[in-house]
Amino acid sequence: MRGLNLILRMTACVGVSLAAASAAFAQAGGTPPPPAVTVQTVKTKNLPVTYEYAGRVASSREVEVRARVGGILLERNFDEGSRVEAGTLLFHIDPATYEAQVALARAQVLQAQAQLGQAKRTEARARQLAQSGASSQATLEDAVSSRELAEAQVAAAEAQLQTATLSLDYATVEAPVAGVTSLEQVPEGSLLSTGDLLTRISRLDPVYVNFSAADREAASIRELVESGQLQGASSPSDLTVTLMFGDGETYGETGTIDFTSTTIDSQTGTILSRAVLPNPESRLLPGQFVRLQLEGLSIENAIELPTEALMQGPQGTFVYTLNDENLAEVRPVVVGRELDGSIVISEGLADGDKVVIKGVVKVRPGAPVDPQPAAANADAAGSESDAQATDAPAAEADPAVDAPEPAAADEPAAADPANEADGEQQGAIERAVDAANDKVVADAGSTSGETGRTDAPPVPLTALPDGADARRATSDGDASAESAR
Repeated sequence: MRGLNLILRMTACVGVSLAAASAAFAQAGGTPPPPAVTVQTVKTKNLPVTYEYAGRVASSREVEVRARVGGILLERNFDEGSRVEAGTLLFHIDPATYEAQVALARAQVLQAQAQLGQAKRTEARARQLAQSGASSQATLEDAVSSRELAEAQVAAAEAQLQTATLSLDYATVEAPVAGVTSLEQVPEGSLLSTGDLLTRISRLDPVYVNFSAADREAASIRELVESGQLQGASSPSDLTVTLMFGDGETYGETGTIDFTSTTIDSQTGTILSRAVLPNPESRLLPGQFVRLQLEGLSIENAIELPTEALMQGPQGTFVYTLNDENLAEVRPVVVGRELDGSIVISEGLADGDKVVIKGVVKVRPGAPVDPQPAAANADAAGSESDAQATDAPAAEADPAVDAPEPAAADEPAAADPANEADGEQQGAIERAVDAANDKVVADAGSTSGETGRTDAPPVPLTALPDGADARRATSDGDASAESAR
């Protein structure tokens, strides 16, 4: 019985609300006022376009310093991780063995030179005897051959001396390039073999930043540049590269692209590119991840709209435009590119078109609206916030102003039957309007289920409630019902 009484009571309330709502609409002329929306007039402009990629820093030159001769490592003459210049002494290997080899090679050169001198004198005597007829021609030829062999032995001895000198020089290891050293790989006192790694030197000014772009995006950029839609750069080297760190800070130096691969990575489907940037303060380190922005391209005669102006319906992507009578019209458009918080329309709009950018969920095709310019709305919002900011200190300064005096405990305020009746009637009207709106939504849903489409405008996905909203509304309803019981 209690449930039945509750149902009857709710039915009676709905009837009273509908009657009150009908009376209110009749007094207002029978039609609600057109909804207020924000409108933007389309104006083409040259719009800069940036492309953003993830990149990784690499040294422009990394050299492995290895031992070119074997021996005991006697000394390290640099601090690990310090900056060195080309030709700086890094390591000193025991040179005793190579000094002895140099001395032996010099002695062999002297010996070969002495043999050469003897061969030359023998050749001279044999030539004189052959000219006087006292010696045969064969003896002269043997003397000439001995002199030539002695010359060859001198050359070989000199080469041995040069090799021994190089080995002695290699015992002193110098930096081949300027850069920053790594950790020492072999401690002092160790026995080295030829080719052992001693340290690495990385050149950090300038640095390389490697990044990859999807093959489809690279092809799209190339097509847009060739077709003339993108202006400002004819080759990747004409683009300006800007870096951003992980915390959003922008690197103070800019660079250029100096390499683009001619092949596509078969595993990732991307094209490798490389940018070069100055790094005088060594803020960029090899292996560091950064964000790259490629600048230098722009779209001529571009139309830019806020993202919330774009709608999606059964016929595709569209926006609402207004005609001369402020009636909403559906205008199909083609989105060219998404920017940060806005979109570029490539087809469907022209200069002078009025596009609804805010309040699109309240617009119906063919229905009138109350257009408000975007600049006027921004100015009104700013003036309202300024007024609130101005009134707030005044209210805090004199809290007693306009404050109602508290009623005495023994004098309860008398209820005004007329005011209570007006309040109940106003509440009934508001509830009736809400019920009428719910009915419109329900009818639109049933029509969509029957005919496969609906006249109600589609809404962005971001405007739809999620599961948390539904659960919160359900819990609030249960709490209200429990308090009513």
